[in-house]
Amino acid sequence: MTTATGQRLDIAKLAPEVYKAMIALDAAARKGLEPTLVELVLTRASQLNHCAWCLDMHTRDARKVGVTEQKLYLLNAWEEARGMYSDRERSAFALTEAVTVLTDGFVPDEVYNEAAGEFSDEELAQLISVIFTINAWNRIAVTTRKAPPVRD
Repeated sequence: MTTATGQRLDIAKLAPEVYKAMIALDAAARKGLEPTLVELVLTRASQLNHCAWCLDMHTRDARKVGVTEQKLYLLNAWEEARGMYSDRERSAFALTEAVTVLTDGFVPDEVYNEAAGEFSDEELAQLISVIFTINAWNRIAVTTRKAPPVRD
């Protein structure tokens, strides 16, 4: 059943243990990675998944940790925005897209190896964790039609 706001149901209220576990997973996944990189990755995955709730939240959070407006505006075209993003960020975006879309049913070796060259094993494990966690959040928000608040 859809509520008056258009949201189908509230996972936090109806499955509180799952919601609390997701919050803990989210916090654990971010450890050891720079906050600006994390917010850019969360925003990019949310763009790919068309998750308005998460896009609203993570673009605001990205600004709070120092991501520039220009980086946020160009994120959807990061491959064409040469010089805007570091090699580390670019490899994280490529991995984010490969893990999120899984077009061919796997993450290509080239994409994985590029990221492995930019991140330590521990950082890469955390990055992969951030990516699968935001994908889970996106799927919760999109499935339940959680919409961002309208701000003036």
